Amino acid sequence: MHYSWHWKVLLETEPGGTGSYLHYLIVGLGWTLVTALAAWVIALTLGAFIGTVRTTQMRWAVRAGNLYVEIFRNIPLIVQMFLWFFVVPELLPTALGDWIKQMPPPWSSYLPAVMCLGIFTSVRVAEQVRAGISSLPRGQRFAGTAMGLTEFQTYRFVILPQAFRIILPPLTSEFMNVIKPCRSSASACLRPSPRRR
Repeated sequence: MHYSWHWKVLLETEPGGTGSYLHYLIVGLGWTLVTALAAWVIALTLGAFIGTVRTTQMRWAVRAGNLYVEIFRNIPLIVQMFLWFFVVPELLPTALGDWIKQMPPPWSSYLPAVMCLGIFTSVRVAEQVRAGISSLPRGQRFAGTAMGLTEFQTYRFVILPQAFRIILPPLTSEFMNVIKPCRSSASACLRPSPRRR
């Protein structure tokens, strides 16, 4: 098979007239990485906290964590994107909602995309953190208590370092999963967003 690749197409001007196809791809890659990294920071911070809270002895905190996970885990990502973009600004105080809706085009779709991906992925991270903590022998917790550590110190110095070592491979996989929806979010950031009232 002799196929001649037409690489010069990357240097041609794209139909929108904003630059070449190569420039469009590079800008899209930049938006994808920035969106994924920002969402991952939110997901890791929030997910580690929620996952840890769900393994504590405080029943109200465990129930609140379970409710959070069940709500955000069972709503499809595309529906959450719609809610974050169109509904959440309407539910916020008027000044804050208007500020979000009147942001310049790339940022008006970037902020909801980051929040949505961060919170959606935080639920998956919370499940992995909870599973990692639950996989540890109960003796680790008892050893921390026997050494005179508080519950916070036991989690900080004994349980969480071991749990994160166990869940590092699935967390890496989750990070790759964050990049997939970011591709469509990045292309949305490059286009003018629909006008919201």
